[in-house]
Amino acid sequence: MTSTAVVELIGVGTVFGRNVVHRDLNLRVERGQIVGLLGESGSGKTTLLREMLGLWRPSTGSIRLFGADLRDPDVMVQQALRRRLGMLFQQGALFSALSVFDNIAFPLRELKCLDEDWIRRLVMLKLDMVEMLPAHARLVPAELSGGMVKRVALARALALEPELLLLDEPTAGLDPDRSQNFVELVASLQQALGLTVVMVTHDLNTISGLATHVAVLADQHIIAFGLKETVMNVDHPFVAGFFSAERHKLL
Repeated sequence: MTSTAVVELIGVGTVFGRNVVHRDLNLRVERGQIVGLLGESGSGKTTLLREMLGLWRPSTGSIRLFGADLRDPDVMVQQALRRRLGMLFQQGALFSALSVFDNIAFPLRELKCLDEDWIRRLVMLKLDMVEMLPAHARLVPAELSGGMVKRVALARALALEPELLLLDEPTAGLDPDRSQNFVELVASLQQALGLTVVMVTHDLNTISGLATHVAVLADQHIIAFGLKETVMNVDHPFVAGFFSAERHKLL
């Protein structure tokens, strides 16, 4: 039977020197899910995202994307996998010396199979998708607001039309209104493009407004996974503290 999982983490362990970050960690993300990954600071959430992206390799266990092992030695397999996912880093990670246009065009040019006219069309399409104007293409990152940086970074993450989108603290640094607008933008794009999303966040409003499922990383592994209403009742100190405001609203 063909697996429907977009992401499978199987027995993942991560060790840096004497520091054990993950131990026997398991997680399965199905197509179309929006999974909010929660955990205390230093619990290894961003490390886990980077491992899903293939930037770091876990010490033990395996990570499968779309049914293929990230450790597959075939370079073509690795390249094909990376084209099926996009990453939005916490601070945007835009190239400061490049314009908005060139930041979004960067992954398209790396393909080395598109002419500049097609690249221009695609960049402008991605800008429109994240609700930015054509005139913004000429700006450099230093001229952008925090919310605009997030949108440009999202446009770049979507440049190759990925099926899996990884988000690291997508609303960090944004005021409540811009945060809500960004959550609504991601939600609408997820619906329109049929994306599967895994996001690290510490913001309860982002979880409530975007996530279909919640995974809790604590004690070096995933201690709970499921619908928010189920996970928020798990008996664990971190879960109790994180969802305390939500419980008060329900009382």
